[in-house]
Parts: sequence; C-alpha cells; structure tokens
Amino acid sequence: MARILDICVISDVHLGTYGCHAEELLEYLKSIQPKALIINGDFIDAWQFKKRYFPKSHLELIQYVIAMAISGVKVYYITGNHDDILRKFSDVSIGPIVLKDSLVLKLNGKKHWFFHGDIFDTSVMISPTLAMWGGKGYDYLIRINRLINRMREKLGKPRISFSKRIKNSVKQAVKFIGDFEQLAIKHAVKNQFDYVVCGHIHRPVIRENQGADNSTTYMNSGDWIENLSALELVDGKWKLFLYEESLLQRSALPKSNGELVSSAKLRKRIKATKNLLRFW
Repeated sequence: MARILDICVISDVHLGTYGCHAEELLEYLKSIQPKALIINGDFIDAWQFKKRYFPKSHLELIQYVIAMAISGVKVYYITGNHDDILRKFSDVSIGPIVLKDSLVLKLNGKKHWFFHGDIFDTSVMISPTLAMWGGKGYDYLIRINRLINRMREKLGKPRISFSKRIKNSVKQAVKFIGDFEQLAIKHAVKNQFDYVVCGHIHRPVIRENQGADNSTTYMNSGDWIENLSALELVDGKWKLFLYEESLLQRSALPKSNGELVSSAKLRKRIKATKNLLRFW
C-alpha cells in the first residue's frame, strides 16, 4: 500500500544523462501517494540532452509524473540551471503542472521558500559555459563510476562514489557547499522565511539554524544521481527519504503467491550499503 504524504520534494533527477536513476525514482513515486509533488529543478537535463540517449525508463518517469498530476496530485515544477530553458515560461500552467522559478507556501503556519539554488552558485552566474562543461565532466565521471561499481559488485565489493569522495575531501568543494547553505539561510532569514528548501548541490540535509532574531530551517532534497533522496512532509513534520535505507528495511520481497523470498539484487545492495566505507 502506498504511503500517504502531504508533500514530496525531489530535485536533480537529470533525465537524459547516464547517471540518472530513473527506474529507482519511478519505484519510489509508485510507493507514495502525496497531495503535492514539488520538483525542485534539473528534472530534465537540457545541457546533456542527446537524442541517442533517452531510455524508455526516463520517458516512463515523465509519463508517470503527468499521470500523477492528472489524477489530482498538485505538481509544481521549479526550474533549475540545467532546465533553465523553461524559465521563459515561468508562472505558466502546462496542463495540471505549474511551472515556477520559485515557490512560496505557507504550511502549518510556517512560510516555506522553495527554489533550486543555482542563484547562489558563482560558477553558474559568472560563466554558464564553464558550468556546462563542468556538468559534462560530472556526467562522464558518473559513467566511469558505474562501470567500476559493476565490476566491484561482481567481485563482492561495495560500491563507491568518486564524486562524493571528491566533494568531501577537496577543501574548496567543502567550502563551496558551506557557503551555498549559509547564503540560502541568510536570504531566508532576511525575507522572514521559516524554511528554505533547495536542490542543486546534490547534498540531502535537514538543518535547523537558530539566530538571534530569527530561526530558519535549511533543507535540501538531494538528487537522483548519487544519493537517491527526497524530502517528505508527513503530519506536519519534514523528514529525509533515502532510497538505500528503504532497501535495508525490506529484507524480503513477496512472490505473486504471497510467499516471502529473498531478492539476490536486494542482498547485494544491502551488503554494499553496509560496507560503503570500505576501500579496494
């Protein structure tokens, strides 16, 4: 049975790229029943779009989101830097889907500010071309990473994430993430928002910030390239959803006759998740 949610927030799906986990996201969306779905930027990656690479699963995901909207789910599509071509149509409704550059909602008496976050990324603002080539390099890194992880899984070794290790180990990358989050919080406090919700940096988090004059909660929905994460509002409380953690909670899968059986694929993922900190 699908889980009932008030709101689901996803971002940075990057449909049309090799790193996109469209099948996993589709599985997740089918497992929930939200009243509203907020897509917080970079759903389709116009920077990397190629006619020769747009798998069936990517198209199925788009069709399912449209079906959700038609069935009565309020769908907000907030534009990001990789789908900024859509910004010329901001505040237009495409059928049941509302296209926005940013979104302000009052939920449970609290003001929430949803936007992708690329306005705080100096590389995008100063040189969009440089940022675009950086995106291409990131996509190639993900492709190489996947090939290596396939070999590691065959050898019974856990998967690794090159980009996560780079972000966590390179001082400048860590500083960029910290600066990004602080800028988002600063602007939210200035505009008296209780919550600021971003995507863009592919780092899922919920962080409360207490200030002298105001308190703002910073949240990031992460991505469906590396983290496979989402934000969920249930009974007035926000929480992070992590796809890999949800797999760990399912130790067995049902057959058609109702009998519980182990899944080989699931066992591999559980083993990989438990050993993420192991090296070659």
